[in-house]
Amino acid sequence: MDSPAMQATELTPSELPEAIDRALNGDSILVLPRTRDGAIAEVEPGSWAGSGPAPALILFTSGSTGAAKGVALSAEALTTSAWATERFLAGPGVWHLCLPVNHIAGFQVELRARLAGRAPVRTTSARFTGDSFAAEIEDLLTGAGERPAYTSLVPTQLHRVLENEQASAAAARCEAILLGGSSISPALLDRADERGLSIVRTYGMSETAGGCVYDGIPFDGVAVTISEAGTIDLHGDVVAETYVDIGDDGTITALPSTTLTRDGQGRRMIGTSDLGRLDAGVLTVLGRADDIIISGGENVSPHALETGLLPSWQKHGIAEVLVTWVPDEEWGKRIVGLVRLGDDVDSAVEETLDSPRGLARLLTGLDHGMGGLLPTEVFVVEQIPNRSIGKPDRRAAADLALRLEGPDAEYPMK
Repeated sequence: MDSPAMQATELTPSELPEAIDRALNGDSILVLPRTRDGAIAEVEPGSWAGSGPAPALILFTSGSTGAAKGVALSAEALTTSAWATERFLAGPGVWHLCLPVNHIAGFQVELRARLAGRAPVRTTSARFTGDSFAAEIEDLLTGAGERPAYTSLVPTQLHRVLENEQASAAAARCEAILLGGSSISPALLDRADERGLSIVRTYGMSETAGGCVYDGIPFDGVAVTISEAGTIDLHGDVVAETYVDIGDDGTITALPSTTLTRDGQGRRMIGTSDLGRLDAGVLTVLGRADDIIISGGENVSPHALETGLLPSWQKHGIAEVLVTWVPDEEWGKRIVGLVRLGDDVDSAVEETLDSPRGLARLLTGLDHGMGGLLPTEVFVVEQIPNRSIGKPDRRAAADLALRLEGPDAEYPMK
């Protein structure tokens, strides 16, 4: 017979709203699955073996910097984030959910909708498309009444919306579209603005109960500082209590961490691996410190290259770019690029598709204003490697680039 700590109930999407109420009241703990195909579990507060009150939510990081870690979020952290979002936007509204709920961005849509008293319109499509998005937003607006309509996307989804006229028109009717999950191209934002979309750029993570900096401005009660190493530290009530381990018997225990700590004022704080800059209180995220590529002794930020190169490359039919590297005897790591083609590829690009070096020479020779080391090869791929929430999978990208450079590779890769 199972011990109380092992007893867990798997929830369907329709059961989640009331389960959120119980978790916020301290009557249970919600545990999100490690993958988008898993089910949300509800367990007894007695499963918590740490000090202090039991957390309301356990979820797992994306694993972009190593093994996925369990994160414990309190009811305070979750509701502080949700209510701050309402204050930043146009107040309580109706929500469209097309992000996986095992990630904090998707769960927060469920939470905001519950606090606003209206279930979200949840996607039923197995794959995000412009057509499915347009139909779902139409359903959302039909039941919205006077309430503002919101949705939350990652850049890959926004690309697909902008490539579909009906989806773009539907998106323009939303009061706001939260956009986060990975680096955002200025050219993508320009296209969205031209279509009349109201985009709010979000920055945050599992450990901050989701986005806590919108359009570079931190929520009320959230402080942003830059460490001596140039990385971003986030302070405030939205920050997680601790990392956790779930034992084989279901017991949830706190783990020691040098990342989740308390600052000199006693506030919860996370030291991130993201490089950042503050200008008059406005945060600019410069990419991850652990993504930096050292090539020939020079530090190269793939994020900076991607955002700098894409605007000029898009004019010639390149829809997306991811900068990565391949081993090189002279340089140690040599800079290369992966690109996904759009619908309107010009003739000059088409003529070089079979030559990664020729395509790189063509694209890096455009008027992009970027100096320093640039990609020496550009490989055309059908899809840019991404994790489930839309973040670039840089480890998979480096592996793919190495395979593509092999003598038997064919271009473009299909």
